[in-house]
Amino acid sequence: MRKICVVTGSRAEYGLLYWLLKEIQEDADLVLQLVVTGMHLSPEFGLTYQQIEKDGFPIDAKVEMLLSSDTPAGITKSMGVGLIGFADVFERLRPDIVVVLGDRYEIMVAAQAAMVARIPIAHLHGGESTEGAIDEAIRHSITKMSHLHFTATETYRQRVIQLGEHPDRVFHVGAIGLDHIRKLPLLNREQFEQSISFELGERCFLVTYHPLTLSSVSSVEYMQQLLDALDQFPDAHIIFTKPNSDPDGRNMARMIDEYVAANRERAVAFVSLGQVRYLSALQHVDVVVGNSSSGIIEAPMFKKPTVNIGSRQQGRVKGPSIIDCGESSEEIVNAIKKGLSPAFQDVLANCESLYGQGNTAPAIKHILKTARLDGILIKSFYETDMCTYSKEAEQ
Repeated sequence: MRKICVVTGSRAEYGLLYWLLKEIQEDADLVLQLVVTGMHLSPEFGLTYQQIEKDGFPIDAKVEMLLSSDTPAGITKSMGVGLIGFADVFERLRPDIVVVLGDRYEIMVAAQAAMVARIPIAHLHGGESTEGAIDEAIRHSITKMSHLHFTATETYRQRVIQLGEHPDRVFHVGAIGLDHIRKLPLLNREQFEQSISFELGERCFLVTYHPLTLSSVSSVEYMQQLLDALDQFPDAHIIFTKPNSDPDGRNMARMIDEYVAANRERAVAFVSLGQVRYLSALQHVDVVVGNSSSGIIEAPMFKKPTVNIGSRQQGRVKGPSIIDCGESSEEIVNAIKKGLSPAFQDVLANCESLYGQGNTAPAIKHILKTARLDGILIKSFYETDMCTYSKEAEQ
């Protein structure tokens, strides 16, 4: 039986992979190997590996790598620790394919170890662009290490091909996170309020703001601009989900805690809502605010406005429900007001998802199961019309 090893390092990534894990686990011809790392193993980020086990997925290996520092030096050292750990894990598990998703540094480390171990790599969500974060370079690096590619849009598929990957190995399957929206029974408003012990009020914002890892300005300064903007909506209730473990993430989480402590009647914060509660939040809030990809990919399925702050998601395919704005409090306030306006509500009524309609996991599982692996490690650079050249021109 073909052994499929799936690597996950964060709560958000696991949520996207959930239905693919189910598909692999329930297929009699496949063996699921699950490796968890990064934030899943950190008490600070909720020890979310425990939720994975509660969901019925046995964990084959845990790769401890997250040091207590979120400075650039600390993260680089974490990557070094992780690379050693993944080398040992892949030597023990000997999978036929390693599946990775996205663009975080934990995932790049897993891909590096698999590449050196000569294990075929399948990469989800390649070809995307996030110009305000180091994720941009990490994502494209993983693409070049990978052998099978599953993209969320045709635009992203073409970008992976532009990077030199053969079209026969690049599959436009849609965004896998949308499978949840189709398959999970979400909470109604009352159930959701009870689950988080918080009333949504007449107006509610869902806020997720991650560090900008390529900015010359500290993300802490930008976080303060966002909090100042939220102060301009004193009647709005606010649900924060905390930032990830990138540089400044801990300081930003501390600022959120202080804001919630000063606004207990109208604000609440969570390290992780989990998939059911997070998608239920998208269903019931009035505006999604921040710089998370979920505001661009999942929120439009619920016809909710997304205020997308700054450059972190610059370069992604975006529908009409996305309102881009700068990092200043004034720009954020104006964008939120636009999202709440009656005119923009009319726009939302007619918006459609640009990332598919779900049912992506079965398509990925089928390809993982049937793809020929003999000779897959040898890749020729696929020349597109844009990059072909003659020897004469080179001379």
